[in-house]
Amino acid sequence: MRIVVLDAFSVDQGELAWDALAALGELAVHARTAPAAVHDRARDREAVLTNKVVLAPRDLEALPALRYIGVVATGTNVVDLEFCRARGIAVTNVPGYAAGAVAEHVFAMLLHWFDDVSAYGPRVKPNGWSESPDYCFFLGRRQGLADKTLALLGLGHIGRRVAQIGRAFGMNVVAAAVPGSAAELCAEGVRPDQGRVELFSALAEADVVSLHCPLTERTRGLVDRRFLRAMKPGAVLVNTSRGALVDEAALAEALKEGRLGAALLDVLAQEPPPRDHPLLDPAAPFADRILVTPHMSWGTVETRRLLIAEVAENLAAFQRGERRNRVD
Repeated sequence: MRIVVLDAFSVDQGELAWDALAALGELAVHARTAPAAVHDRARDREAVLTNKVVLAPRDLEALPALRYIGVVATGTNVVDLEFCRARGIAVTNVPGYAAGAVAEHVFAMLLHWFDDVSAYGPRVKPNGWSESPDYCFFLGRRQGLADKTLALLGLGHIGRRVAQIGRAFGMNVVAAAVPGSAAELCAEGVRPDQGRVELFSALAEADVVSLHCPLTERTRGLVDRRFLRAMKPGAVLVNTSRGALVDEAALAEALKEGRLGAALLDVLAQEPPPRDHPLLDPAAPFADRILVTPHMSWGTVETRRLLIAEVAENLAAFQRGERRNRVD
């Protein structure tokens, strides 16, 4: 089988090998692929693997040898699934591989916001503590996570792991209803009784709102002015899911007006963002109440290694005639 990986660098970072894929056929690996180069690199390939390179119908129509698409991620919005179903092209993804890494990043950002430990080292080393009149030396108001209410939008692999960690910190975890989702039971240990809390009721009581739902037509722009105004004053918004879930103009407005305590984001609607993105302006009046990390929450070395292994096993299963992680 002739196999190509279109955009390997985000996953391998130049340090991990794709040997498990190479064992399945003739493999070509490209660090990055511009849209204009998709056809040349994939035209004679039976299996195409993509992380973020979009495979639209115009691309797929020009690939007569194509039998299989492996999405090197969980989200499948980079592939036209309807076209693939009609043409009999198998499509797989890798669900849940980054749950632990993303959940840990959620709490790294929360701990940074509520209890900025990293600020103390640069002050203690040049004798800031030594010169303090007291045995303890505080740089600001410290807050704990225990007894704060954490509202989760989305209870997939990541949402459930965030719920588990939140409870371990002593947080009160609630699952909020997401537009367009099925009425699922809450994860173990997530209140209340047998279902999810109505969205705006959850927003009104939550100290932290964390987004873990997929990007669909129902959830695009979900965090709009109405959503933000419904949040408890001073609450914190966390987004490690998809940037387009958030109306960024409305978010900037809520931060500027002081209704929102903070925004902790690992994703933006456009990635990489433009140089003049208003949420990244260091001179913005809310600059000290927003933290943006560059879509890296998923990317621990352990997670990236697992992702490569799962991608290879998906393709091996397809070669054996098995359906593994098929989304077509």
